[in-house]
Amino acid sequence: MNDAVIEVENFRMDFGSTNVIDDLSFDVRRGETFGLLGSNGSGKTTTIRALLGIYQPTAGRLTVEGEVFSPRQGARLGYLPEERGLYRKESVEAVMVYFGRLKGLSAAEAKRFSADYLERIGMADKASVRLDKLSGGQQQKVQLGVTIMNDPSILILDEPTKGFDPVNRRLLMDLLNERRDKGATVIMITHQMDEVERLCDRVLLLKDGAAEAYGTIPEVQDQYGGRRLRISFSGHLPTSQSYRAMINEANYAELDIADDADTNAILAELINQGVQVRSFEVAPISMEEIFLQVYGSAAVAEGD
Repeated sequence: MNDAVIEVENFRMDFGSTNVIDDLSFDVRRGETFGLLGSNGSGKTTTIRALLGIYQPTAGRLTVEGEVFSPRQGARLGYLPEERGLYRKESVEAVMVYFGRLKGLSAAEAKRFSADYLERIGMADKASVRLDKLSGGQQQKVQLGVTIMNDPSILILDEPTKGFDPVNRRLLMDLLNERRDKGATVIMITHQMDEVERLCDRVLLLKDGAAEAYGTIPEVQDQYGGRRLRISFSGHLPTSQSYRAMINEANYAELDIADDADTNAILAELINQGVQVRSFEVAPISMEEIFLQVYGSAAVAEGD
């Protein structure tokens, strides 16, 4: 039985003589959290816009629940675009009620959801405040509320934590986990690789409009191979024939070690060299390092 909610088959997208997506195929399964990853210009947003009918594909087929997307499917889908679309001269409550009505809620239902949601996110006192008087992070939280207020079964979130501090990122993660516990399917476009490792069941890495890697987190990590030692420490990390430092920051390092390396011997070597080791963990290659390998450090700095 095919349990795919979203299917992309042999998708090609050209803008004039420029090819942006080339023969891309993947699926998103019911109830999973799926990471759509890539640097600027890799084709992520183009793929989502074609899936939602904003762009017409040059070739291939993109479907939601087995059908080419149409506006009548909108009630089941919540889309948080990277370019936020709120009426900035209106009050928070007015905007939320307006979008709630568009999504099929009654005025009373939209007001009730808005009041409960604003209380949940610590913005109950902002209901009558105009959107343009709020901070970027507060506007982002309102936009997220608009996205989920009709209880969609499919969520597509483009850089959902952009502009969030750690407290608000945690709030967003809690909200997403609640949607997932209710059976929602979530597609995340993000550059936060720690979020990818914690939340995503499978990922697709796009590069120049083609699939660079595709599968579960462990499958993608295996594709790029190797074990890593993750250590927190004080002191100076010495060079060694037993490892190569992939990340070496003030108090943290990730070391690439050979398949036959003895990790206990490496720990003893570090201690003998005067390194004060606070934590020492053998782990697969991190998604952040994979991202750096595929796209380079400039892509991480740029964001999307």
